[in-house]
Amino acid sequence: MMNYTRYTTLKAVEGLTVEQLDYLPQKSGNSIGALLLHMAAVEFGFQVEFFENRKPNERETEEWGAAYELGKLGREQIKGNLLKFYIKKLEDVRSRTLEEFKSKQDEWLYEEAPWGGVSANNYFIWFHTFEDELNHRGQIRILRNTLPSKL
Repeated sequence: MMNYTRYTTLKAVEGLTVEQLDYLPQKSGNSIGALLLHMAAVEFGFQVEFFENRKPNERETEEWGAAYELGKLGREQIKGNLLKFYIKKLEDVRSRTLEEFKSKQDEWLYEEAPWGGVSANNYFIWFHTFEDELNHRGQIRILRNTLPSKL
């Protein structure tokens, strides 16, 4: 069963073609496809760091690095994918997050963890993860509204 967060993301991109997913309104911007993969990459990175207590390994960095960082690398590497590619990545990552959350007690949310050189609790860390997604969903809606009609 699809959760509400992913459902609202899907409604924003429903029916987009590869060309629309790859469209860059500015040379230094990000495409809708890149933003979708970025949302999955950020959540994956947080899974590794806070569920597994480690940094991404070389294979994971190779797979997710361009999506995590975006920028020039993202524009070069994230293109040519069908919408179902991005949706599968988003669903797979979120599915794991939800399964991990089921195994945690509420007290876990308040446990401190090092994050970006400071200490933060799991509640803040995961709130930030989902807040990041919400911001990118807003960007996606704006980008969709700027798509040329010829695409």
